[in-house]
Amino acid sequence: MRLIRAPAIGRAHELVVKMILEKGWVLRTEDDEATIEFEEVALQVDTPLSEPMVSPNSRFRQRLVEQYARDLLQGSKATFEYDYHGRLFDWGERLTSRGDDVHVDQIAYITSKLRQSRNSRRAIAITWNPVIDETLDDCPCLQLVQCVLRNGMLQMRVVFRSNDMLTAAGANMYALVQLQKFIADQLGVPCGTYTHISLVPHVYYTRDINDIEPFCGKGTFIQPVAEVCRECQRCSRSSGI
Repeated sequence: MRLIRAPAIGRAHELVVKMILEKGWVLRTEDDEATIEFEEVALQVDTPLSEPMVSPNSRFRQRLVEQYARDLLQGSKATFEYDYHGRLFDWGERLTSRGDDVHVDQIAYITSKLRQSRNSRRAIAITWNPVIDETLDDCPCLQLVQCVLRNGMLQMRVVFRSNDMLTAAGANMYALVQLQKFIADQLGVPCGTYTHISLVPHVYYTRDINDIEPFCGKGTFIQPVAEVCRECQRCSRSSGI
């Protein structure tokens, strides 16, 4: 596993995208999409509410990530196969217990658990629901959220089974840090570190080829693997590969 440590989530986003583009390998997914994949990575952000929270290289600007965060915290009227708000604030779809439908507000549980025991390691939320997700074409990437109180601050750790680091990860991190702040505010403590773990980080280098150039600077910031440059064809480096 690789570790990237950065002062802000926007900076962590830039560093992990560049690392994957430069050091990753080609793999076609089970849906036959072309990706550059990399080994497990952990992004540890020391001050997650500091700027830049959004990389200027990202397709998604401030307004869009703010809306994504609102949807995670408050829910959305749009219809999806799943959404993270429902999985975190109302887990248990299609499940019953003693004849009643299951509805678990896992964020309320995290807050309550940490109020009861400030040293608890059990303040976690999960998203995976085997009843639904084993047959979904588009199943949750975020799997687990853990919060701990250490040194008077709320630390958050999240685990993604798979993560599109180029286009999705920036918005994911922004929204989850807003969730961290929401929980911290409920507890009356400041935010500590935010750790973002991706078990299979990747970049869709064909589908999202237009989003790659700002991160590589036409080969001046980094030199991506050959397959990315052949696909891009936007600088002199591509002609020599």
